[in-house]
Amino acid sequence: MDAAREATMSRAELEARTRSWVALWHAPFDRARFDELHADDFEDCASAGRPSDKRGFASGLELFLRAFPDVRTEVDDLVVDVERARVAVRWTARGTNRERYLGVGPTERATRITGIEIVEFAGGRAVRRWGEWDASDHLRG
Repeated sequence: MDAAREATMSRAELEARTRSWVALWHAPFDRARFDELHADDFEDCASAGRPSDKRGFASGLELFLRAFPDVRTEVDDLVVDVERARVAVRWTARGTNRERYLGVGPTERATRITGIEIVEFAGGRAVRRWGEWDASDHLRG
């Protein structure tokens, strides 16, 4: 492991980075900020059929933001593991569905999607992510 990955982040740094990471889920997509927050070798361990690399995660996020162009995502809870540089975050996203997403829509209605993510950081950047989303409100059409 290189020196950047061995650098320890404080609880405050991990919380701030995670809040910035979740803020990416506000339309429009900020590709420069995305690249700043993700390591080049980022791994999406819950890719839902997309490629599990940084590019695959970005494309999934772009699809989400196009489908919900007014989406705002809020952090509901954060749990920080400083020793492992991991943060668990529970979030809620609200937006209007304007394009087909997950085989549904556009519904033109306000939608709520929730999720829980575990994000691992190294050198100030996300290197790994696990996540589960509940899109049942959207899937009801």
